Amino acid sequence: MPVQRFRPMTKDFPTFDCDAHVVEPARVWERAADSLTRDELEALKATMWYDPETRQLLVNGKADVNSFSPEPRTGPGAIDIVRLAGPGLKHDIQRALNVRNLNPETALTREQSDYLAHAGADEPGPRLRDMDVQGIDQVMIIPTSIDTYPWLQNALGARAMCKAYNDWAYEYTQEDPERLFFAALIPMQSPQFAAEEVYRVAARGCRVALVRPMDAMGNYPIQPKYEAVWNALEDTGLVYGMHPFPASGIAKPPGYSDQYSGAELIRKTISTSGLPHTFLSNVQNFQAEAALWVTMVLMSGFFERHPKIRAAVFEASSTWLSFLLDECDKTYRLYRNERQLPPLKQLPSETFFQHCVTGFEGDEAPPSRLPDFYRDILAWASDVYHHDGDDAWRAIETMEECELPIEDQARFLGANARRLYNIEPPSRIIRERVTEIHRPDWWPDEDEIREALKPESSVTRL
Repeated sequence: MPVQRFRPMTKDFPTFDCDAHVVEPARVWERAADSLTRDELEALKATMWYDPETRQLLVNGKADVNSFSPEPRTGPGAIDIVRLAGPGLKHDIQRALNVRNLNPETALTREQSDYLAHAGADEPGPRLRDMDVQGIDQVMIIPTSIDTYPWLQNALGARAMCKAYNDWAYEYTQEDPERLFFAALIPMQSPQFAAEEVYRVAARGCRVALVRPMDAMGNYPIQPKYEAVWNALEDTGLVYGMHPFPASGIAKPPGYSDQYSGAELIRKTISTSGLPHTFLSNVQNFQAEAALWVTMVLMSGFFERHPKIRAAVFEASSTWLSFLLDECDKTYRLYRNERQLPPLKQLPSETFFQHCVTGFEGDEAPPSRLPDFYRDILAWASDVYHHDGDDAWRAIETMEECELPIEDQARFLGANARRLYNIEPPSRIIRERVTEIHRPDWWPDEDEIREALKPESSVTRL
C-alpha cells in the first residue's frame, strides 16, 4: 500500500477556517417537514426540491444543472469536485487523476471515484477527522449551492429553503460546537423574511448571515428596502457575510437580460469569446463582484448609516484589495466637492479597516508580503471540499516562504476571524502535522504526477 508523505511541521496557535464548504445533502429535504409549516413545505417543493428518484435538484420547477448534487456524483470516470479536496488531495494529484480520465482504459473506476468523494462534505464526524489532518482547529461552514439561492423566485419558498438548510447546518455543528460553526442563508427575496431569519438563527448562536453582493435583479445594499435586514444585523451582532454568488444563468427569472454584475458580464464574455478559461470563471468573476460591493458600501456611506455592522468578504482572494482601497481614497479626495451623497466622515480605507475582514487562500502569497496593510483584516479560508481547497499547512508553508512573523501567521490563520465572529479558541489545538497518509494501490506515484503536469498530457489525440 503506497504512503503519501508530508514534511513535518508544527504550530502553536489555533487556526480558524473562515470559509469552507458543506454540500447540502438529501437529508435537508427529507427532514424539512419536521420544521416547516404546511404552506412553507408546499412552497419549498415548488421552489427548490431534491427528487431522490431521479436524483435531480429542481429549482423553480426546472432541473438545475450545476456542480452541486445532494448525493455524491460518483461512478466510472467521475470526480465530484465539490467533495474532492480532502486531506492530502493536492492540486497536482487532482491533475494526475484528471489526466487518467482522458483515456477510457485508465479512467477511474466506481470504487476509486467513491474513495475521492469525502464524507466530511456532508457528515460532521468524518469532517472533524479530516480537520485533524488538515491542521484546521475551527471552521465556518458555508453551503455549496450558493449561486442558486438568490434566483429562487418564490419568496415563501426561499424562506423555507433557508430555514431547512439553517436547521440542518445547526445540527451539523452540534457534533462539536467548539470547532464547528455555520453561516446562515438569508432569504433576501423578502426583506421582512430575511430580517426574521436573522433573528431566528441568532437565537441559535449563529455568527454570520450570508448575503450576495446584490440580489438577482440588481438591487444593491444601499436600496432602502433592505434597511430592516441591516437593522437586524446591528441588533443581533451577526456578521454580514458578503459571499459572491456568480450566477450561471440557468435559474434566472424569465425576461432577465441585463448585466447587473461584473461576474455575469465575465460569464457572458466566456461564452461569446470562446475562451472557457477557469481563471475567468473561477477567479475574476468572484473578484469582480466583491470589488464592486466593497466600492459600493464604502463610497455610499453604508457603514456610517449602520455603524455596528461588521462584514466579511468571502471567497474573492484579497490581493486586489490594497489597490482598490487606495483608489477609493484617492477618488474621494479628488471628487468630494462634486459628491451628491452626504460627505464621508473618514476615508474609505479607514472604514474598511474598522468594519471588515477579507478572506484569502493558502497559496495566495502577496498578503504575507504586506503585513502592515493586512495585519488586522485578513482571515484564511481553505475552500474545502471544493476542488481548489487546501489545508492550513499549505498556508503556513506560503507564509514561511514570505518570512512572515509567527505573530502575524497566528492573526491571519485564526485570531482575526475569531475576533470578527466573537468566538473563543478551542480548548485543545492541533500542534503537529500528520506526515503519512496510507493510500490504495491505485494512488498516483511521483512519476505519474510529474508526467501529468506536463502541458501536453492534457491533450487527447485520436
